[in-house]
Amino acid sequence: MSNVVNLEVEITDLLRRHGSLSVAFLTRFLNERGIFCTRQKVERTLRKLVEQKKVEAFYTNGNKRKHYRLR
Repeated sequence: MSNVVNLEVEITDLLRRHGSLSVAFLTRFLNERGIFCTRQKVERTLRKLVEQKKVEAFYTNGNKRKHYRLR
């Protein structure tokens, strides 16, 4: 369970630092920080953060990729 909490903290830190990001960029930045995780794990964690209303999901410019930002 502590790994999930750590991943949540890292994701919120990245969103605070970079603004809005897609899952692909979040996964890339996490892997560059040394936190090796898959895209599916990042998506699962983001869904939990959206349910907790800490993060919001939105679409930009008509492309079909979700972006996430802090509330």
